[in-house]
Amino acid sequence: MSESVEQEPLFEVRIGNSQVTLLGTAHVSRASADKVRELLDSGTYDAVAVELCPSRYHAILDPDALARMDLFKVVREGKVSMVAANLALGAYQQRLAEQFDIEPGAEQLAAIRHAQAHHKPVLLIDREIGVTLRRVLHNVPWWKRFGLFAGLLGSLISRDEVSEADIEGLKEGDVLEHTFAEFAEDRKDLFTPLIDERDRYMAARLLQELQEQSPERVLAVVGAGHLKGIRAYLDSGMERPARVIEKLDHLPTPSRWPRLIPWLIVALVISGFVIGFLRSPELGWQLVMDWVLINGALSALGALIATGHPLTILTAFVAAPITSLNPTVGAGMVTAAAELYLRKPQVGDFSRLKHDTTQVRGWWRNRVSRTLLVFLFSTLGSAVGTYVAGFRIFDRLVG
Repeated sequence: MSESVEQEPLFEVRIGNSQVTLLGTAHVSRASADKVRELLDSGTYDAVAVELCPSRYHAILDPDALARMDLFKVVREGKVSMVAANLALGAYQQRLAEQFDIEPGAEQLAAIRHAQAHHKPVLLIDREIGVTLRRVLHNVPWWKRFGLFAGLLGSLISRDEVSEADIEGLKEGDVLEHTFAEFAEDRKDLFTPLIDERDRYMAARLLQELQEQSPERVLAVVGAGHLKGIRAYLDSGMERPARVIEKLDHLPTPSRWPRLIPWLIVALVISGFVIGFLRSPELGWQLVMDWVLINGALSALGALIATGHPLTILTAFVAAPITSLNPTVGAGMVTAAAELYLRKPQVGDFSRLKHDTTQVRGWWRNRVSRTLLVFLFSTLGSAVGTYVAGFRIFDRLVG
């Protein structure tokens, strides 16, 4: 295996009858995109591998797909949090891309377009982003997930300018190794599913494609932060890559007790109502009033913070006390549906979504992202209201 120090970090590795070139890139780097074109224009490669999963591959080729997103379906299927997380994760990269007037993932797109133009296979070697995010959440204790949310929020709020020299500097191997070594030590729960598992997955996918297609020379375009890990896994060998892929694609079974907690809370609240009415009708109705006012008010406050329509805010107040007694239906599902009905997003909202979500105020200005915020904040308000009202009911019963 040899290493090139010309501009971009680059390694050559021989696997069976195939020669694989691993090119480390930055996803918002003009130099990275130029290097991809330079290598492919040489005509020495008969296949291209890219750090993309099928869903991101289709998204990069069809950037207008967001305009066809069915928000009602997203809400109905409970995918609001996933869509919001994807938007937040892409916001920082999108902002840098706009700062330097370059497409996000331009180096990946350059590789794909070249392969298509010359009728060469495109090998998608990364794991589906939805699987990665679910494995991240499973790996992080529930009480630390608020930290993830805060980190995403911080990336949106930060307005620090990044120089192009800083981006190019990220591709120096020693800087990356030092950065990720500290990251692994401090947040192993994040490093494993976000970096290490994907390094192993991409190495396995490369080996799988080499076994099935036997190309002579492959250019693998991957983020520079993955270069060291992929190289190490390829060096160490992998006898059954398909089995590794299957293992890393597996979605961990959620623990049962978190799903039982909402039902336990409902049982306790209803028991509180029953006890209250048995003591006296006045106490019983007071407990019901506490539940409605606290739960409804906090959910409505969440919808208000999201700048939902006035009728959406009223819907949150009415729906939250009811939906909180039925864990299969969340307040956010009702409020988001109301917001969509009252303020149906226009085509322009979808087309501007990627740009608008790079700024905090854009999340509130765009009707699509604002609907997501209505769902999230009204849900959070109802969740907080459930616990606050529950403790209030308990205090009245023991007081």
